[in-house]
Amino acid sequence: MTQSDVLIVGSGAAGLTAALNLADRFTVTVLAKGALNEGSTAWAQGGIAAVLEPGDTFEHHVEDTMVAGAGLNDRAIVEFVVERAPAAIARLRALGVPFAEEGGALHLTREGGHSHRRIVHVADATGWAVQEALQRAAEAHPNVTLVPDQVAIDLATSRHEERYSGAGNVWGVYAIDRRTGAVEVHTARATILATGGAGRTYLFSTAPRGATGDGIAMAWRAGARVANMEFMQFHPTCLYHLEVKNFLITEAVRGEGGHLINPTTGRRFMPWYDDRLELAPRDVVARAIDAEIKRYGLDFVHLDISHMPAEFVRAHFPNIHEKLLGLGIDMTTQPIPVVPAQHYTCGGIVVDRDGRTDLPGLYAAGECTQSGLHGANRLASNSLLECFVFGEAAAQHIAQHWDALPPAPAVRAWDESRVTDSDEEVVIKQNWTEIRRFMWNYVGIVRTTKRLERAQHRIDLLRSEVEDYYGHFRVTPDLIELRNLLQVAELIVRSALHRHESRGLHFTLDWPETLADAADTVLVPRA
Repeated sequence: MTQSDVLIVGSGAAGLTAALNLADRFTVTVLAKGALNEGSTAWAQGGIAAVLEPGDTFEHHVEDTMVAGAGLNDRAIVEFVVERAPAAIARLRALGVPFAEEGGALHLTREGGHSHRRIVHVADATGWAVQEALQRAAEAHPNVTLVPDQVAIDLATSRHEERYSGAGNVWGVYAIDRRTGAVEVHTARATILATGGAGRTYLFSTAPRGATGDGIAMAWRAGARVANMEFMQFHPTCLYHLEVKNFLITEAVRGEGGHLINPTTGRRFMPWYDDRLELAPRDVVARAIDAEIKRYGLDFVHLDISHMPAEFVRAHFPNIHEKLLGLGIDMTTQPIPVVPAQHYTCGGIVVDRDGRTDLPGLYAAGECTQSGLHGANRLASNSLLECFVFGEAAAQHIAQHWDALPPAPAVRAWDESRVTDSDEEVVIKQNWTEIRRFMWNYVGIVRTTKRLERAQHRIDLLRSEVEDYYGHFRVTPDLIELRNLLQVAELIVRSALHRHESRGLHFTLDWPETLADAADTVLVPRA
C-alpha cells in the first residue's frame, strides 16, 4: 500500500497540471499506465486554442466553440475555459514550451471551425513539447512521485474499507504493476482521474494504445454519472497506409491551405458539402470523406498541399514531412492518402466547474470527462486547453477545501485467494478484436438504430463471458483493458440509442433532423 495526500491517475497534460498546482502544499503521487509520456498528450500534433490575435475576442472563441458543439455546450463553462486560455499559454511558456514565433510574436495558425487564427503550436508536435515541459517540472519537484507501469483496476471506495462504510467516498485505486504483476492499493484524501479517452474501442483510431476508457469505466462502476458518450469525434485525416496505423495528419494542414481531393475525379469535393470547405468542423469533414469513399468505392481520399511552396510546407510540418518521406510520400509534391479515424471522446464522467464528480473525494479532468465544454463536437485545439484549465481547477478546489477532506481509512488489500492464472489468453485477444470491429462497423460515423441494436446484442453476449473470466482468473493488464473496453462500448451504444436526433458527431439515418432543444444524454448507474 502507498499513501499520499493526493493521487492522480494519468500523467498527461491534465494530470501533471494538477500535480504541479498541488505540489507546493501536498504530497502527490501520479500513476502512469505505461511510460510517463505514452498518453494522448504527447500525440497531439495541432496546438492549443487561445485568443491572442488582434481583432479576435473571447466572444468569438466562445461562439466558435458553441457552433462546433451544435448548441449542446454549457455556455458558462465555455466562457470559463476560453477566458483562462491566454494565462495557460503564459504558464506553459514559463515552463519552457518553445511555441513557434514569427516577427517576435507567437505564430498563430488556424484550424477547422475557428473564425480567427488562434492556435499556438510547436511546429506539428505541440503535445510532445508540452508533455516534456510538464514532466520535467514534475520530476524536479520533491513532493511529486511519478510511478510508471501502473494499470488501474478499480477505484478503492467506502465498500473496500476494512470497516465497511456505505458513504461512497473514493480513497484511491487498486492498480497492477506491469513489471511484477502485483496488485497494490494507492490511497489518498483526494483522487483525480486524468486517464484520457476511449479511442481504442474502435478499430481505427489516432489514440495511443492505452486509450481504453479506463477512468470512465472505473468511475461508472463506482457510481458516478457518465454523459454524452455517443459523441465520438472522428478525425477526418488519418494516414492511409498498410504498414503504418494511427498516424494523424494534423488539421493544420487544411488550415494552411490543404485541399481534399477525390482521387477518382481529381476534383475538390468539399464545395459540395459545406461553404466552409476544408475548414468546416471535423464532423462535417469526416462525414463528407465517408460519403465520397462510399459513393465512389474508394479506400481513401487525397489531402493535397503540394500547391504551396515546398519550403513553407517543410517549415510548418517538419515531423509529418519527415515521416511521410520515410514511407515514400513527398507531401511537397504529392497528395497524402487519408481516411477518417476515431480521434476524441467528447463525453465522459460528469464533472462541475471544479472538476468534481458525483463521488466524494473523486475529481476528474481532461478527455475522460464531460465538463460541458465540447458539447456535441469538440472544436479543434480546445482539448489540451481543457486539460490545463480543469487540471488547475481541480487542484485549486482540493487546496481550498482540504480540511473538509477526511483522511483515508484503512483499505483492504487486493484478494487473489480464489483465482488462478489464465490458460486461455487468446479469449482476451479475440474479444478485444470483436469489440473494436463491431463498434467501427455499427457505431461509427453514420449510424442506424438497427446497427446500434446489433452492437448492443453483441455486448450483451460478451458481458457474461468477460465477467466470468474476470471472476475466475488473476487480473492482467490485457484483461483489465478488455473489461473497460466492453463497459465503455456499452455506454456509447446506450447513449446513441437514447438520442433520437442527429446532432454534432451523432448522425443517424433514422433520425436525421436536429431537435429544437439540446439536451445532454446523462446515464445514471443503478444503485
